[in-house]
Formats: sequence, structure tokens, C-alpha cells
Amino acid sequence: MKEEKIIVPANGYLMLFMFLILFFGSIVLIPITETGWSAFGIIAALILAFGFLMVQPNGSRVLLLFGKYVGTIKKNGFYWVNPFYTKKKISLRASNFDSERLKVNDKLGNPVMISTILVWRVQNTYKAAFDVDNYENFVRVQTDAAVRKLASMYPYDNFADEGLAEDITLRSSVNEVSNALEKEIDERLSIAGIEVLEARIGYLAYAQEIANAMLKRQQATAIVAARHKIVEGAVSMVEMAIEELNKKQVVDLDEERKAAMVSNLMVVLCGDKDASPVLNTGTLSH
Repeated sequence: MKEEKIIVPANGYLMLFMFLILFFGSIVLIPITETGWSAFGIIAALILAFGFLMVQPNGSRVLLLFGKYVGTIKKNGFYWVNPFYTKKKISLRASNFDSERLKVNDKLGNPVMISTILVWRVQNTYKAAFDVDNYENFVRVQTDAAVRKLASMYPYDNFADEGLAEDITLRSSVNEVSNALEKEIDERLSIAGIEVLEARIGYLAYAQEIANAMLKRQQATAIVAARHKIVEGAVSMVEMAIEELNKKQVVDLDEERKAAMVSNLMVVLCGDKDASPVLNTGTLSH
């Protein structure tokens, strides 16, 4: 496979000076010589004018001579090349690509909506110009393919309560997923001489048909986790209350009344609503 060849053509300002001399000199000589040589000089000057080109910063020109690759100009400036060269402009600037939201299945088979943000630039102008048909369209297609493959490798979320604990998920492992996505896209775009500067997930959510069900599931998981913490704290508080009562001998409770106190405390501490206490004005023996 042919590689990129960097060239520096002739100075454009020097050739512009020669063009002006040839063109205007031939015009001046037409009435003097009254021959066809002056017209020939004008035609030659006009042909030379097609060789001027300007390369802007972070730009390039790929040069072809009758289908043969000659080289690439990457240094910005004003130049003159063979007028018969075909000049193809390729930008070396960094470009952003925000992909469309794709519906794909994650590792567990759940449909999710996902998109990616890609920052890329052309590194090898020969590969970008000749190894692929349209390198910009190539970036879009291969990025979508890489996102689909990435989504199938990881679950959307970690379902540890169902025995499906995963170290890396699409929702929580942002850095790991971005690194994997960047590596996958870079391998696919290397054939086109394109360098991936950054790749990350731009949008991630469950598909509409299961979004409500998954939201309820997440809410239920959060409620169960919160209740678990509340019960743990309530048990600790009841245990501490009984120990303090026995230690300070505030009241002597039998097992039945301890059970009633524990039940009342657990209801108060674990209940969703404020407790409505009932004042007992009787005695412990009646």
C-alpha cells in the first residue's frame, strides 16, 4: 500500500511575479512585434495561472497527475504547482460528530437508546483520499457500528439483586465505556487514516417501551434499600433502649411487656406516618 508523501512546491509569489511579466509583457509586445509569439505568451501565462494554490492553516492539498498520486501539501502558504495537477482539498482540522440516537439491545437484551459524540481529524491524507470512497460518510457509518457493538457488550445497569452483578455498566462506568468506545472506533477508522481524539456517550436511556417499567423497578429497589436501612437502625435503637432501661433499672419489664414495647417502638420507628401516642393512665398491674 502506498503511503502519504509530503512535498513543498515552488514559491507562489516568485511564480506570480514571473506570470505578471510574461502576461503583461506579451500584451505590450503585440503591437510591436505584430507576430503570433506574443499571443502564445499570453496563452502560456494563462495556463501557468492554473498552477497557483493557497493552503490554509490545518489544511492540505492532495496532488494527482493524470490519476497518479504525486504528494500532499500540508504546510500553509501560497504555492505554484504543475497546472495539470488535480488538487483535492482535505481539512486537517478537528471535527465533531454527534451521532443519531440508535435503538440497540444491551448485554441483557434490554432495548436502550444511545448516541455518541466523536472528535476526529484526518491524519493520513493518502488513506483518507484513496483507501475509502468518502471518508466523512465512513466515519458516520463505522461510528454507528461501533456503538451498536459496544452496547451489546455491557448491561445498562447493575442488577445485583437478581444475581446479575457486573463490574462495568453503560450507566455508571463512564470512563471505562468511553475508553472502550474510543478504542473500538479508532481501530475501525484507522483504515481511512483518521485519528480519534475523543469518543464518549452523548445520550443513554431505556427505550420508550420499557422506560416506565424500569423506572418503577428502580424506585422499588430504592424503597427496599431505604427500608432495609430503616429496619437496621430501628433494631439498634430498640436494643439500646432495652439495655439502658435494664442498666438504670427504670422499670422492671417481663418478657411479655418487653415484646409489646419492642413492637410499639418498631411500629413508630419504621412507620411512614407520624405516630399518634395513646397515654395510659392506669397501672402496670391492671
